[in-house]
Amino acid sequence: MKFNCSRTDLANAVTNVSRAVSSKTTIPALEGILIRAKEGHIILSAYDLEIGITTKIEASVLTPGEIVVSARLFSEIVRKLPEEVVTMETDERLITYITSGQADYQIVGISSVEFPDLPTFETTDEIVIKEGLIKNMIKQTIYAVSENNAKAIYTGSLFEILNKNLRIVAVDGFRMAIRTEAIDYDRDTRFVIPGKTQSEFLKLLGNDEEEMVSIIVGERHVMFKVKEYSIISRLIEGTFLDYETTIPKGEETVVNINTRVLISAVERMALITSEKIQSPVKCTFTGDEIRLSCSTAVGKATDVLRTTIAGNDVTIGFNHKYLLDALKNADTDEVRLVINGGLSPMIVKPVSGDSFLFLVVPMRLA
Repeated sequence: MKFNCSRTDLANAVTNVSRAVSSKTTIPALEGILIRAKEGHIILSAYDLEIGITTKIEASVLTPGEIVVSARLFSEIVRKLPEEVVTMETDERLITYITSGQADYQIVGISSVEFPDLPTFETTDEIVIKEGLIKNMIKQTIYAVSENNAKAIYTGSLFEILNKNLRIVAVDGFRMAIRTEAIDYDRDTRFVIPGKTQSEFLKLLGNDEEEMVSIIVGERHVMFKVKEYSIISRLIEGTFLDYETTIPKGEETVVNINTRVLISAVERMALITSEKIQSPVKCTFTGDEIRLSCSTAVGKATDVLRTTIAGNDVTIGFNHKYLLDALKNADTDEVRLVINGGLSPMIVKPVSGDSFLFLVVPMRLA
């Protein structure tokens, strides 16, 4: 194998693909990047048996071939090469020669035969969606994905398409996030994508509102395609929560409030808490004001916000982190809070429309 390519292109590709390199494995090839040189381009792949990332960059290929190289070492070498043009060559002993300007490296490679095949699957669904839209939808829901492996199904988000609406749902037992947008797709379908896969996908997305990306769904795997990158991942099998039944139907107390103002007030209450010292932020909705308070062994904090409140007076307590997560992901200047008593989950949603709906489970007050 022998080729010439751009150091910048190679460095960017290696950085992004390396996110799928296994950090804990007894299989040496999984700690590496598979490089395949074909006519006009090279393909780089990494795979940790859960997530695989593949991309290709332009190259002048003199001799086709393939090799696996240590991801950590190769990444450090490429980043520090002195010139823009990089030449790579591999001999029959699997020694890989990397040259740029006067710098020259020789590193030991691994046969490509040792690298496990990435999953292949028959395409059953391909969803094409704007890059900016899917980026926002995932960012606004991924915070509620569970980190508890005891219930694996909730370590991912439900992607549900119904009547040309894409809905992403994440839940962890303390909060739930739902994001909905209309898309141009005719089939109804649902599948659960791991939170880790979504996180890696987000890192590859830019801010182009018009660029299109693809989500290709198989029976057991999903593939995201963005520009020259492909991310392939297993789907999570199991029965996801019937989430609609968990959304409170009443509207005993309804509050419209400036999102930034409420965030700032909750953050002020949180100053006297810590990871070791937890206490709920107590919120009393009465008349035309919200009275906030928090008391711990460190001290006490109080605040009052003026706003419009309709319905019953109510006092309710929240873990400040869960409440802030919902408010900071609301992405609107003003939110509507819907409360049905002090023990029912509070709904956070837009004042108009239904693009998002967040639930925050309250904490019992002493």
